[in-house]
Amino acid sequence: MIINNEKIRILGKGITALALKDKFPNATLYDDNDFSEYDISSNEYTVVSPGIPPYNNMIMNSKNLISDYDLFSSIMPFSIWISGTNGKTTTTQMCQHLLTEYGSIYGGNIGVPLSHLDENAPIWILETSSFTLHYTNKTKPNIYILLPISEDHITWHGSFEEYKNAKLKPLSLMNENDIAIVPSEFKDFKTNAHVITYKNSDDLCKHFKIDKSKIKFKEPFLLDAILAIAVRKIIFDEIDYELINQFIIDKHKVEEFKDSKNRLWIDDSKATNVDATINAIVPYSEKDIHIILGGDDKGANLVPLFENIKDLHINVYAIGSNTEKIVKYCQEFKINVVSCTYLSVAVEKIDLVLKENSVAMLSPAAASLDQFKSYAHRGNEFKNLVHSLS
Repeated sequence: MIINNEKIRILGKGITALALKDKFPNATLYDDNDFSEYDISSNEYTVVSPGIPPYNNMIMNSKNLISDYDLFSSIMPFSIWISGTNGKTTTTQMCQHLLTEYGSIYGGNIGVPLSHLDENAPIWILETSSFTLHYTNKTKPNIYILLPISEDHITWHGSFEEYKNAKLKPLSLMNENDIAIVPSEFKDFKTNAHVITYKNSDDLCKHFKIDKSKIKFKEPFLLDAILAIAVRKIIFDEIDYELINQFIIDKHKVEEFKDSKNRLWIDDSKATNVDATINAIVPYSEKDIHIILGGDDKGANLVPLFENIKDLHINVYAIGSNTEKIVKYCQEFKINVVSCTYLSVAVEKIDLVLKENSVAMLSPAAASLDQFKSYAHRGNEFKNLVHSLS
């Protein structure tokens, strides 16, 4: 660790902060309600919970800000960091699936916080958010996997450029013994790491001699699987198609199910940004699509979504806090749209017109917290509404 029994402060009182408190019982936790007790002149190391934005008053009045990754830099074992806008959770889980037999464990942005990970494990696989990377300035991965980047978390970062800067930061910290796999648009980013670039899954298959036909997953999960296979190939020079094909995708990720009339519905509630929704539509682009869009778009630019779907056979059902915005864009791009505001209304409207050879999707391109507790809550509610149709 970068500290030796020194007192630390922790900004935030969420999952990451409480886990750190377990590890460092003498640490003091603060949130905005405690700011009157906060010593702005202190030189104590201040660990930032990843959800706190850089414009927060406590952040702006603190010194020695570090992430929990920096806190554990000196004891972090061989580590694989996985980031990007979409697919990082699945890629992380797939990597763990392929490396479990070698003693790997995973955590970070999903599952187990860093402070609860076993320091004696030989490999840490860390799903890594742009929030954490923003505050990380010391530690680095041995392997960095960067999935494609599209606009997301603009409100938090302030701009798409700053969001990209956070995602690329590990490259500036890595050395010549480290390996990074990144989208080809970043091929000129200055780094000492050995960089492998890709435009698509075919590029990676060619580089790592992976036979794509032996992988059961289709997009958007195919790229995730290939990246996980590449990680095992880098470390152990092995490819195990049977093992990767045993992996089971999480719920709420392009999850297909049928209603009582044998019509196809897709629960893709995990699609909280434009790029995720665009990728989710790809396997169904030849079908007649009825898609539910909307929620909290986090200030992202939605135009690329409508540019992408305007030539498809598609009907949009707008819900959530950005209902009016979605309706406006659909009208601008001459896309059929129904203003629903609520998920229940959207399901009712689709039920009236959905044919057996069509597809109905909840792939909102927006976060859920404007109307739901989480994307999982939204997805479960969606499935309950569909299953209750008579």
